[in-house]
Parts: sequence; C-alpha cells; structure tokens
Amino acid sequence: MTTDGVAYERRSAAPVIPPVLPRKLAKVPFAELAEGRLQGVVSSGSDPARVYVSSVTTGDHGLSCHTNNNRPCGGLGGGTNPCNHIGALIEAAVAQYGLERVTRYLKVELPEDEQDVRAGLHPTTAPNRAAEVFSGFLRHLAYLELPPSTEPLPELQWFPAAGVVR
Repeated sequence: MTTDGVAYERRSAAPVIPPVLPRKLAKVPFAELAEGRLQGVVSSGSDPARVYVSSVTTGDHGLSCHTNNNRPCGGLGGGTNPCNHIGALIEAAVAQYGLERVTRYLKVELPEDEQDVRAGLHPTTAPNRAAEVFSGFLRHLAYLELPPSTEPLPELQWFPAAGVVR
C-alpha cells in the first residue's frame, strides 16, 4: 500500500468494482458510462445474429439505437422516445452502477420516489455513434480471450506512470 492509499494505481491491474445487482449478460452484454454517454450493446429479441448499439447522451439525453449493420432501430420513435433496447440498456446500467450513479452521470432529475431513469429523460435525437460503441465492445471482448496476468499490456504502455519523467 502506498502512502496515499491507492496502491492499485502503481500496478497494471485496477480493482474491479462489483455490480450493484446481478445482470443478464445475454440480454445486454456490454454497458458502460463513457464518452459522455450511457452506451452499450443489446441483443435482439428476434434474431440471434443481430445486436443493437444503443446510447443516451449526458445532459441533453440524445437517443441513438442502430443494429450492428448500422440500420436504425424501428422502435426508436423518431429518436425522441426510448425504444425497448434503450430501456434494456438503462436497466442493465442501473443494475451495474446503481440508480444514483446513472442519474448523476446522465444528469437526470427523477420525480420523488421514481426509480425508472426513463421518467426523467427529456430525449432528443443523437448522432449515430454505433460504430464507435460497437468497436469498443469488440475491443473489450478481445481482452476476455487473454490469459490472466498481472503483466502490463503492450497496447496500454503509452499511459505514463505516476511520477516518472522520461
């Protein structure tokens, strides 16, 4: 343990924060709060070869939902009504990160005693970021194929170590 209490910052592995609740990875295999969005991949209910890449932007609550073939979701309702894929993504995020963290990140104000994030959304149409999100999902999948190790990963070597001057 370092003197500042964050020894993990000096290692190549960071601690994993356990999910708030267990979630069904078959339905939403990827959900993250990143790049100013709640974003993720949602499995299609009708076609096992299709997934939807869905996102909600922070602040303006821009909605985007497209298939992995970059076709718009038919249930998005003109981009201003959350489709079932976005609903599933929000539920998975709340299970993973907790209601407070998701609402704080998305800048959603919920009515008193409300537990559904969608009730606080004031949605707009967001630009399509499906390619970026799906690429991140595939990159995360690639890490699952690596054998467990505490050794540094070469593609992450560009991160500077704290206090090291080169």
